[in-house]
Amino acid sequence: MTAGQLFLESLSSGVITQTEIDWLLSQQGRFSRAEQAAMQRLGRLLDQGQIQLGCRVSAQRLRHSQLLNDWIEPLGRRRRSSGAAWASA
Repeated sequence: MTAGQLFLESLSSGVITQTEIDWLLSQQGRFSRAEQAAMQRLGRLLDQGQIQLGCRVSAQRLRHSQLLNDWIEPLGRRRRSSGAAWASA
């Protein structure tokens, strides 16, 4: 991963991990001026709370969550509501 990729990933997800911060600190002597400026901006965003220190959820887990919300839960809600209507009849 490069500093630019890390910057864009952090902006898009709103999260930076402790491992990524450790990598940035260990590599900061090798950054170009543009990369240094991007990392300063990243630090400001962290200070402002717009980027959070945490972990990212894997794409597989997000896909599971989407399936749960879009397919499985609605089926359960329909079954409960139709069962309740049938029980009251």
